[in-house]
Order: sequence, then C-alpha cells, then structure tokens
Amino acid sequence: MKRVVFRDLALRSNHFAGWAPAVRRVLFWLFVTQCMLVWARLWTPWSLLGDARWPEGLLLVLTTASLIASLARHLPGQNVMLVAIIIAFIGGAAQSLGAATGVPFGPFVYTERFGQKLFSGLPWAVPLVWIAAVFVSRGVARLILRPWRRTSTYGFRLIGLTLLLVVLLDVGWEVFAARVKQYWFWQPTKLAFFDWYGTPVTNFLGWAVATLLILAFATPCLINKKPMAQPPPDYSPLAVWLLLSLLFATGAVVQQLWLAVGVISGISLVLTVFAVRGARW
Repeated sequence: MKRVVFRDLALRSNHFAGWAPAVRRVLFWLFVTQCMLVWARLWTPWSLLGDARWPEGLLLVLTTASLIASLARHLPGQNVMLVAIIIAFIGGAAQSLGAATGVPFGPFVYTERFGQKLFSGLPWAVPLVWIAAVFVSRGVARLILRPWRRTSTYGFRLIGLTLLLVVLLDVGWEVFAARVKQYWFWQPTKLAFFDWYGTPVTNFLGWAVATLLILAFATPCLINKKPMAQPPPDYSPLAVWLLLSLLFATGAVVQQLWLAVGVISGISLVLTVFAVRGARW
C-alpha cells in the first residue's frame, strides 16, 4: 500500500515538474507586459486608468512571482519559499523599525500612495519589494560570478556582490518611489552634507545592513545539498533588472532628473557587460 502511495506522489511530482518551465515562461511574459504598461503610463499625460495604483501593485506581484519561479529552477520549492519568508520578515521588520524610529534608514513617512498598511504602519508592498530586490540581485550576481563557481571563496563573493547589487538597485528605486511616485517622504537629517535626490546616505547603509542580515539567515537555504551538474545560465534575473531599471530611468526622465538617468543607465550597462561575460565563460 505504501509503495502505491509513494509511486502516486512521485507521478504527481513529475507531472507538476513538467509544467514548471511553462509556468515560469508565462509569469515572465506577464511581468514584461505589465512592465511595459506601467512604462507607457509614465509617458502619457492622461490615462483611462486615471490615478489607479493597481498597475504598479500588479507589476510588483508579477516581478516577485517571476523571480521566485526563476530561483525554483535551481532549488527545491520549499527552500525558495522559506527564503522568501525570511526576506519578507527581516525586510519588513527593518522597514517597520525605520518608519517608527528612523533607524537604520533615516527618518521617512509613508504616504497613502504606497497602498494599504498591514501592521505597525507597514505597507503590504514592502515585503514584496525586499523579496524582489534580493532575488534579482542574487540572480545577476550568479551570472557575473559564474566563472568562479568552483572556487572556495565563491559563497563569500556571492554574498558580497548580492549586497552591493541590492544597494545599487535601491539607487534607482529611491528616485522612482520617492520622487516620481511619492510613496514616501524623507525628513531632514543631521547628515545633510550628502543626499541622493532627498534620500540620505543612511538609507543605503541601512539597506546594506538589512541585506547582510537577510543573507546570513537565508544563505543556508539557498545552497542545493544535492550534487548536480552546473545548470545553463539563467538570464531572466538580468532581464528583470534591465526592465526595472528602464522603468526607473523613464520616471527620472519624466521628472527631468538627468543625473539619476545617467547613473541608472550606467549601472545597467556595466552590469549587463559583466553578466553576459560571466554567463559565456
């Protein structure tokens, strides 16, 4: 009887595994389509959707789902979901603490434009933003570091580069979220000698610290314990990064924030060169 049950479960698992590539493709192209819709809305002075915020919310959901599906190519599904929960919990807790005390990001205030609050003044979108930021940054970092996949220091390099890429992604995200969409407002700080379009430097330090804490807890779950051949390079995280950067840069163009346009474009160009070079190694 047990043998029959296990065989039935194995057949079901294989059935769902066969559908996985199609699901990943559908989620990715839904993300691309929604990204183009939000991108087009930035250019048009009017829209049949008016001030509706659901297109950006749907884009965030599709971004996160697409990246989760992409990571599931390399890891068991339960590992991916556990990592997503860890990221959502630590990232959400850090943002809740930041909104209440100004630590570690600096003093800021969420607006109603960022969506409904979950608890402790935390918008529902914040955990998804953290999941998407960490997953896309780690995916691009894996492409860049592919030539060093077999070295003993690969794990430390991957953690360090992922942390750096999360901060670099936040450079564009802050401009888009705070200046273009006005999801939150930054309040004055004592470190007024430097800010990025109103965003204090402490914000990027806070993102780095929170990301390091996330990776410290999540990395054991991101290691595939089963020996397997090196899979072919997965370019979908790079494509997600570039489309998001296009969205951020477009928002900066609309607001005539030319320095931001140059920085976001420069970061994307450099990452593309290194990611493609690493993937082809």
